[in-house]
Amino acid sequence: MPRRKKDSLVLPALPLRGILVFPQMIVHFDVGRDKSIAALEEGYAADQRVFFVAQKSQQEQEPDSSTCYRIGTIAQVKQITRMPDGTTRILAEGAERARIVRVLHEEPYMKVSLERVPCTLDEGGERIPALVRLANQYLEDLVQESGRLPPDAIPSLREIDDPAQFADIVAANALFNIDHRQQILETADVGDRLELLCQIMAREKQIALLERDVQTRIQQQIEKHNKEAYLQEQLIAIQGELGGDNPDAPSAELRRQYARQRESMPVEAREKVERELARLDRMHPESPDSGVIQNKLEWMLAMPWTAPEEAATDISAARAILNEDHFGLDDVKERLIEYFAVRLMNRLSGANGKIKNPILCLVGPPGVGKTSVAQSIAKAAGRPFVRMSLGGMRDDAEIRGHRSTYIGALPGGLISGIRRAKAANPVFLLDEIDKLTVGAQGDPAAALLEALDPEQNKAFRDLFLDVPFDLSRVMFVTTANTTDTIPKPLLDRMELIEIPSYTNIEKLQIARRYLLPKQREAHGLSASALRMSDQTIDSLIAGYTREAGVRELERRLASVCRKTALTIVETGRKTVTVTPRMLEGMMGLPKYHPDQTEDAPLCGIVNGLAYTPVGGSTLQVECVVAPGSGKLEITGNLGDVMRESARAAVSFIRARSAALGLSADFYQKTDIHIHVPEGAVPKDGPSAGVTLTCAIVSALTGKLVRQDVAMTGEITLRGRVLPIGGVREKILAAYRCGVKQVLLPEDNLRDLKNVPPQVRADMDIRALRTIDDALQGVLLDAEPDRQTVREAHISKGRYSSPAAYPAVSKSI
Repeated sequence: MPRRKKDSLVLPALPLRGILVFPQMIVHFDVGRDKSIAALEEGYAADQRVFFVAQKSQQEQEPDSSTCYRIGTIAQVKQITRMPDGTTRILAEGAERARIVRVLHEEPYMKVSLERVPCTLDEGGERIPALVRLANQYLEDLVQESGRLPPDAIPSLREIDDPAQFADIVAANALFNIDHRQQILETADVGDRLELLCQIMAREKQIALLERDVQTRIQQQIEKHNKEAYLQEQLIAIQGELGGDNPDAPSAELRRQYARQRESMPVEAREKVERELARLDRMHPESPDSGVIQNKLEWMLAMPWTAPEEAATDISAARAILNEDHFGLDDVKERLIEYFAVRLMNRLSGANGKIKNPILCLVGPPGVGKTSVAQSIAKAAGRPFVRMSLGGMRDDAEIRGHRSTYIGALPGGLISGIRRAKAANPVFLLDEIDKLTVGAQGDPAAALLEALDPEQNKAFRDLFLDVPFDLSRVMFVTTANTTDTIPKPLLDRMELIEIPSYTNIEKLQIARRYLLPKQREAHGLSASALRMSDQTIDSLIAGYTREAGVRELERRLASVCRKTALTIVETGRKTVTVTPRMLEGMMGLPKYHPDQTEDAPLCGIVNGLAYTPVGGSTLQVECVVAPGSGKLEITGNLGDVMRESARAAVSFIRARSAALGLSADFYQKTDIHIHVPEGAVPKDGPSAGVTLTCAIVSALTGKLVRQDVAMTGEITLRGRVLPIGGVREKILAAYRCGVKQVLLPEDNLRDLKNVPPQVRADMDIRALRTIDDALQGVLLDAEPDRQTVREAHISKGRYSSPAAYPAVSKSI
């Protein structure tokens, strides 16, 4: 065929969605987009020609030149009909292929400059006839296997003599994939076009064969299921007849439930149910074992044995849910978002079964939101939420259930919770896992080892059901105030996520965003009825609460709401604005004072830092010396580790007595008494070593200690300062008490990244490498000015008169 000369023309372009027009192909379809109607009217008014081009994406609502293919078909518009619904129906015939050379404009419709794409045909040789015959054979097979075309359409296609037209018409009628059709349209050489058509139809034939095999298997399974269900119903009817006076045998309803549940149950559970049903049928209805078997069968048939198909988690939506429910907790939220992202990637790659649900353990002080975080996880994941409290549990049967031989036997809490959730993949909260205790009935923590092991819990066996149940689909979340009381094997199975205590700044935002609106709603108050400024809330936090979490703060806000409601009812006022001065009248005198440190330096008193399950706190270590025989007295309810730190401090001071200006035999003539106030509170741990040393040195040398400094760190006999734990909580405790400077072990400086930036900016945090660094930082070299010290203490209300203030010891 001679090659025609390429020439260009300008036509309006009409993007098509889900439709592709070939040359010599007559089509009719509806046009609804305004731009498409404008292009159609322009082309029809000019020379009745329009350029049809397919969209690359079927979801694109407003296509432009970048979202359309470059090659399409010039078509002759035969007829335009306006429809009652506002759309336009057209009848058109494809004329020839063309390629977009340039887009002239896209508004109010797309207009393009085109270049015709002529077909090339090598008329010599046997390639074209062979490809036509092969295409006919594939077409026949495809019609036979898939049924996409009626069989009587094949003879009419065989009558087409033009190979180019034959390839186009077969592609238009036998290929349903728009991308495959576009490939045929873009292939100018007829031989290459026929070869590509044969390749595509060969793949479609294989897919059709696979689809038929799968459909056959599904049909056989359905027929088998229907047959089994029919036989089960027949068996129930026969058993009813054999029962004589009692056609509704105890197992009748259970068998109907089993027929509905059978396909979803694993093989071992099916066999168990069938054995128990057979036992129940042979048993007298008044037998004691009859009720036990019925109870077990009811539990087994009520369990969700299969997990529903999980929808893909929207990461941005999950992040929005977590941010909406909780303020701060960035590390916790990021770990959960990572989990959702991994689930999504596994889903997209088709590897859903390869990822194991993590066992998360949220560790933090009371009231910081551990339980509500678990609820937010379930909300973000779109799963049911179940909670089980482990506090004080001492019987392992509450985890694994009782054997059915016991009177009143029931499944354990795990199986019971999953039944309540009515899903095999809930978010299961095991609350207060650190409060488990060992009793005479067993160890619940040991019973949890199997359930919380991702490698074993896919076949968890409850003693009551006595069949394996897959717990690997459950997302377990545990909470604890501390990890010290959790058994090590159980702790090893969980991924720890620390939820730290809140700063006053974070508490202010939580109260403003969550707690105050919640209490207003609970007490029937609108936002305009009760108004509290940030300054008022900050005064409430500082003067009436001292906690790591926000529970006491919420109770205080509830008290303010109650007082406000009473004021509105009694006075008829519409709005009550609570100021800081009004808090004392509502709740009495403040219980706490923000600044607990002394203003003037003291001798033998050093501020230390401690970590407790409810957050950090400051503690004062007091030391006094007196003439004696070298006795060391330690009081204040201190543990063994803290007592050892005190003895290590004394040994270090003895070794450094000359450098400290002490006599070599001071330990033989001086009694040392160390006391830590709040004797009712047990205290232990090595982190008070630096504090104890500084207090003893101050008491022995008579040097004053700065009271705007707090410190923490473990010491060695050589005077090295070792790292400690709970840095964030300790620094926050110092910040709440008005401490200006914190002395921290050098190795703990990396933990400062967990401290809020504003706290780091407001405090002077210095590193300790040796105990000498601490002594230089807190001891004052000047002689004690007792008059100044007395006046400072009198102003604090510590002593009633200057005469009551004890003399500063300078005998050593």
